[in-house]
Amino acid sequence: MLSRERKVVVAEGAPKAIGPYSVAIRTENLIFASGTIGVDSTTGEFVAGGVEGQTRQALKNLGEILKAGGSSLEQVVKTTVFMQDMAEFTLMNAVYAEFFPHESPARSTIEVAALPKGAAVEIEAIALVD
Repeated sequence: MLSRERKVVVAEGAPKAIGPYSVAIRTENLIFASGTIGVDSTTGEFVAGGVEGQTRQALKNLGEILKAGGSSLEQVVKTTVFMQDMAEFTLMNAVYAEFFPHESPARSTIEVAALPKGAAVEIEAIALVD
């Protein structure tokens, strides 16, 4: 019988939620990570480097969230990438490939009209629990 327990994940090494949501929810075998943007967790400000810098930081933040929930980037099965400007897809994709070099997870990439705090990119994920 599967457990129906759900636990809110608190990630000290990642930015806090900026609204009434959890950065992630863990179930018995999955973690559902909310979208994270490219802000530094200590300053709350965007990192330098445009879409590339923000993608790198968003994925670092995602890694911290997954770690806090008992998982890792290696266990990600699905991501959704939201982009302010699809013309920057190649730049985002090159950085994304650094974090998922082998057996990349399934992914959707969507251009949106706006993102929180004016972010260039936001990334959410579903991962297996280690």
